[in-house]
Amino acid sequence: MKIRPLGEMVVLKMIEAEKVTESGIVLPGSAQEKPQMAEVIAVGPGGMVDGKEVKMELKVGEKVIARKYAGTEIKLEGEEYIVLRQSDVLGIVE
Repeated sequence: MKIRPLGEMVVLKMIEAEKVTESGIVLPGSAQEKPQMAEVIAVGPGGMVDGKEVKMELKVGEKVIARKYAGTEIKLEGEEYIVLRQSDVLGIVE
């Protein structure tokens, strides 16, 4: 099963945050930050949003930084994804 986003929506799969600090301290789950880096899984077609033309700049497979608490988290076939607007992506990691 695949997710096909509509409009300016993007589907991301979050990349897990580090569980060990640089000094070797293991962090419990409650002390870890919510991950912000993600991989683009699917991109909507863009089009007109609120009367303005939206050009999709993201491509499947790119690594991006997303806003911490943006989007909607979904679970599909045991995998967790987040669906958000392209405007909630802060940048592409090169």
